[in-house]
Amino acid sequence: MNIVDLYRNGDPVMSFEFFPPKTERGYQSLFETIRDLGELAPGFVSVTMGAGGSTRNQTVDLVIRIERELGLTAMAHLPCLGSESSEIAQILDDLTAGGIQNVLALRGDPPRDAADFRHPDSGFDYANELTAFIAERGGFTIGGGCHPEMHPEAESPEVDLAQLKKKVEAGSQFLISQLFFDNTKFFDFVERARAVGIQVPIVPGIMPITSVSGIRRMASLGGGTIPAELNATLSLNENGGTGTNTGTNNTNDAILEIGIEWATLQCRELIEGGVPGIHFYTLNRSSATRRIHHALREMGLVQ
Repeated sequence: MNIVDLYRNGDPVMSFEFFPPKTERGYQSLFETIRDLGELAPGFVSVTMGAGGSTRNQTVDLVIRIERELGLTAMAHLPCLGSESSEIAQILDDLTAGGIQNVLALRGDPPRDAADFRHPDSGFDYANELTAFIAERGGFTIGGGCHPEMHPEAESPEVDLAQLKKKVEAGSQFLISQLFFDNTKFFDFVERARAVGIQVPIVPGIMPITSVSGIRRMASLGGGTIPAELNATLSLNENGGTGTNTGTNNTNDAILEIGIEWATLQCRELIEGGVPGIHFYTLNRSSATRRIHHALREMGLVQ
């Protein structure tokens, strides 16, 4: 199934994102999580690939197994930074041999623990170059990433949109956004993207908050600012008013409930605003995503 066709059917497409675990035990646990969420009949699931292609084999194996054993449409993330063009070509060949039709073309980041990292001369510097390479080869539906609050390395919102348009012109057929917590910023971004001629489906990426420290770390890396109201609520429940993160079950449960409630309200407003779908960053867990999906179904917003 080509993912872009799903977004043309009218109903909002629910999709889930996972990352390859580091151990065999974690791999089996993740597969059960995917099986569990598969009962919600998502339009597709995606699997990330580590910086510099560090989880290349795991990602390829996992998406192929998801399609073959679970019957779900699976999309492989494909970051290009740090990889030779020949390595990218081999990954695409492996995905094709495994029956995978969808890839998310990304620039990616250099490995965090590689101080001597050097990008190969025969590689791709930007996602639009990778996208053009995949499009020229053919055989894949190509997705791309976008940042509602501007890519952290962009000089300005205008430059960011100009680069995004290059990606679409190179062959990106739909875009999935980085996580965010303020819907007005997403809707404003979509309006600005349409104004510069970007007409492909733009899908919001939603991450249910399960950890305050984790979500603040992601926000600091360019994953979306946390609204003052949400930040205050998280701070109050993170430490119970003591100023210290106790890490107790009660604290964790409170944060989970806040995260689910906020994400559910976000999704409701986004769907009512006409988005083509919701892409959930699951953090390899099913409970929060399942509860949000159930709430949206109770509202009659998803199937």
